[in-house]
Amino acid sequence: MTNPTPEQPRHSDGDAGAPDDGLADHHPESSVAPRGWTTLSVVLVGAFVALLDTTIVNVALPDIGQALSASEETLAWILSGYFLSFGLILIPAGRLGDRYGHRMMFVVGLSLFTLTSLACGLSSSPAQLVTLRVVQGLGAGLFFPVIAALIQIQFTGLARGKAFGLLSAVIGVSTAIGPLLGGLLVHGFGTSGWRWVFLVNVPIGLIAVPAALRLLPRPQGRPTTGLLRSADLVGLVLLVVTGVALLLPLVEGQQTGWVGWPLGSLAVAVVAAGVLWWWERRVERGDGTPILPPALLGRPAFAAGTLVSLTYFAAFTSVFFTLSILWQEGLGHEALSTGLILMPFAVGTLLGATVSAPVAARLGRTVLILAAGVVAVGLGVTLLMLHLGAPDPDGWALVAPLGVAGIGNGLFIAPNTGLVLSSVDPRQAGTASALLSTAQRLGSAVGVALVSSVLFGTLRIGELDRASAFLHSAQLALCVNIVLVLVSLGLVFMLPRRTAASALS
Repeated sequence: MTNPTPEQPRHSDGDAGAPDDGLADHHPESSVAPRGWTTLSVVLVGAFVALLDTTIVNVALPDIGQALSASEETLAWILSGYFLSFGLILIPAGRLGDRYGHRMMFVVGLSLFTLTSLACGLSSSPAQLVTLRVVQGLGAGLFFPVIAALIQIQFTGLARGKAFGLLSAVIGVSTAIGPLLGGLLVHGFGTSGWRWVFLVNVPIGLIAVPAALRLLPRPQGRPTTGLLRSADLVGLVLLVVTGVALLLPLVEGQQTGWVGWPLGSLAVAVVAAGVLWWWERRVERGDGTPILPPALLGRPAFAAGTLVSLTYFAAFTSVFFTLSILWQEGLGHEALSTGLILMPFAVGTLLGATVSAPVAARLGRTVLILAAGVVAVGLGVTLLMLHLGAPDPDGWALVAPLGVAGIGNGLFIAPNTGLVLSSVDPRQAGTASALLSTAQRLGSAVGVALVSSVLFGTLRIGELDRASAFLHSAQLALCVNIVLVLVSLGLVFMLPRRTAASALS
C-alpha cells in the first residue's frame, strides 16, 4: 500500500525530447487538462486492482495450499514474488513512461496484469502459480508509475491535490476491502473460490484497457533514443540478484536448518549489494542515470527514510499473512471468517489515513513516533489476546487491538512519505518517490519471507496439537512484526522534524 505524495514532473535524464503527453507546463494555476477527470477515473481503476492484490490473496492461501498441494514455502512465494517484481520494475517503468508515453505503459502493464490474473486463476501447479504471480507483479509495476505521472501532468494547484486525494482514497479502499472480498469469493465459490481471487481482476481489466486506449492522452513528439544506454540495465540485474538472493534463504532456509546453500545465498546477496553500490557510483560519476542514485541515498535523512519505509512495510504487510494462516490452517476457520478478522486493521488504516494530513501538519515528525507506537501497542495487545485465548482464541477479542494498529498504520504511511521527500531537492522528488515506492514493495516481500520462515520454521506439530502449535508460532511471528515496527520507530529520529504542510497532504 502506498500513499502518494505530489511530486515534481519527471522527465528521465532531463531529456527535453521525451514525450510529455502534450499537457505539461501549459496550465494556469489550479487547472485541469481536457478530459482530466475522465483520465483519472481510468488510471484509478489500475491503482485499485494492483493494490487489491496485495491483500486479497492472503485469505485464499490455505485453500491454494490444499488445492495445488503447495508447500508452506510456496505460499510465501505467492505473496513475496508479487511484491518483489512489483517493486523492482517501478523505477525502470517510470523511465520508460517518460520516454515512450504514459498511455502505452499503462495499456501494456494493465494488459499483462489482466492476462496473468486469468492465468493465475487457471493455474494447475504451485510452480506455475508462483511464476505467474511474479509476472503479474511486473505488470502492476509497469503501469503503476503512470498514475502519479498523469496526475502530475494533467492537474495543477488545488485540482492536483484533489486528484491525489482521490488516489489515496482508492488505495485505502482497495487494501481495506481485500481481505473481506477474498473471504467472500473463497466462501461463495467453494473449492474453486481461490481461483476467483485472481479471476476477479479479469473483467475489470477488460473494461479498463479499452478505456485507456480511448481516453488516455497520446504522447506528443517522438521518443528519444538511447534508452538502453541510460537505463542502467547492469544496475537492474544486480538489484534483482540481490533481492532474490536475500529472499531465497528467508523463505527456504528453514528446510535445511540454515546450513549449506542458504548461507551461501546470503553471502551472494551481500556481495551483489556491494557490487551494485560500486556500479551505481560509477554510473553516477559518468553522468548516467543509476537505478539507485548514490548521491540521493547518501543523504542521511533520505537514506533513513528509505530504511523506515522498507522496515515498516516489512512489519505491517506480513501481519495479514500470519493471521490468515493461523486462523484457517491452524484453527480451522473459514476464509470468510478470516476476512472479517482482518477487516478491523484495514478499516483502521483507512480511518487513520483520512486524518493523517492535518495531524502531520501539526505534529511534524512526532506523528510518526506516535503512529508507530500505536501500531506496536495494537499488535502487542493482539499478541496478548492470542496468548490468553489459547487454544481457541475469540475473534472478537482481536477486533479492537487490530483496529487500533490499523489506525496507527494509516497515520504513519503518508506522513512518512511527505517527510522523506521534504529532505530532498524538489527536482529529485520524482526519483525519490519512486525509490520510496520500491523500498515499500521490497520491504513487503522481505517481511512476508521473514515472517513465513519464523511461522513455519518454529511449528511444533507432534509436540503440541495443531491449534496450539500454530498459535505458538504465530505469536513468535507477531513478535517479529513488533520488533520491525520498533526498528522503524528508531529510524524515524533521523528524519526532519518538520516539513511543509503541502508535502504531508
